[in-house]
Amino acid sequence: MTARPTFLLVHGAWHGGWSWARVRPLLLAQGARVLSPTLTGQGERAHLREPVPSLETHALDIQGVIEAEELQDVILVGHSYGGMVTTLIADRLKSRIRRLVYLDAAVPSDGDDFAAHAPGSDPALVERKRAAFRSMAPDGAWLPVVGPEMVGVTNPDDGAWVTRRSTPHPLRTWLDPVKFANGGHAGLPKTYVLATDPVTPFMGYAAHGEIAKGGGEWTYREIPTGHSMMVTDPARTAELLLEAARD
Repeated sequence: MTARPTFLLVHGAWHGGWSWARVRPLLLAQGARVLSPTLTGQGERAHLREPVPSLETHALDIQGVIEAEELQDVILVGHSYGGMVTTLIADRLKSRIRRLVYLDAAVPSDGDDFAAHAPGSDPALVERKRAAFRSMAPDGAWLPVVGPEMVGVTNPDDGAWVTRRSTPHPLRTWLDPVKFANGGHAGLPKTYVLATDPVTPFMGYAAHGEIAKGGGEWTYREIPTGHSMMVTDPARTAELLLEAARD
């Protein structure tokens, strides 16, 4: 890397900026600038539950960081649901982004919600996913914290750490569709990192990986760990992020 890279890390559902705690020091040690904000209603911002945050709220969270910090040449990283947010930001602030990195994440097309982002999704399956999402939120508004194994964390100590810090996630962010004005992520170089041990089949991340294998604007990588790779394998996660900064 010839210049100090700037990483903006966007977490997934139930997580917060805390989820990058094991990756941040590894990036900083290589001279990177690292920002890992927490989305509204999550983590230390869990008190901001009313009004219930929308996908637009979360997009504005990240847009606000980029604008307030006057960031340029950003390596924008989204994990899981965070890919919905980062793709919206790519559409809005394309000139400020150097590269997108999707860590086992959603890559929506225009009009997709979190149930529909997987390429080639059958409409009936999409509706079943939406119904499943709604069933997960007994109050109709918030998705309760799931067990750590559901996000690929199987080590008991790691699981306890994740459970202590996880907070409910707003359901509507999974049901709100993205709306693009500038082609979404088109025109930007992108890296897709698929977690393979185990693969998360229900959410369709492997289908995005298959597209990334085709090249073009994409670089494809795998990491043999669970979905929350920044927790379960922070060293390899940081290595792949630094690689993306060099590309």
